Amino acid sequence: MGNNERFYLVREKAVPEVLLKVIEAKRLLDSEKVLTVQEATAQVDISRSSFYKYKDDIFAFHESNRGKTINIMMQLDDEPGLLSEVLDCIAKFRANILTIHQSIPIGGIAAITLGMEILPETRDVNDMLAAIGEKKGVSSLKILGRE
Repeated sequence: MGNNERFYLVREKAVPEVLLKVIEAKRLLDSEKVLTVQEATAQVDISRSSFYKYKDDIFAFHESNRGKTINIMMQLDDEPGLLSEVLDCIAKFRANILTIHQSIPIGGIAAITLGMEILPETRDVNDMLAAIGEKKGVSSLKILGRE
């Protein structure tokens, strides 16, 4: 939608039940009470197709006002440009870098901790982490915490 995108504030009683269930499924996934979309949708009694159809378009009011944070730790080969590639990948997924900490490489491996803000417009975090993990020179990737 780009610049023509419009947002509405609607009372809960006016929101269709399926959309409220999508919000609940997202909450279950974010809190890690369930690990998969299949588990989340089964728990709230909606189809996975309904979840995927609406997940990027419905947010609890507080979610749209602030981003969530995620902290990851990686081990990267000490190769020029590799960290830049990782940061570019994060930018393409529309996440916001909050902090970067890199150790001095030991044995050709650098330990890096990144703090990121996940915004409503950020694409799927799991896809982003998979894309980072597939990069040549990324030897490990671990989520340290989510808020």
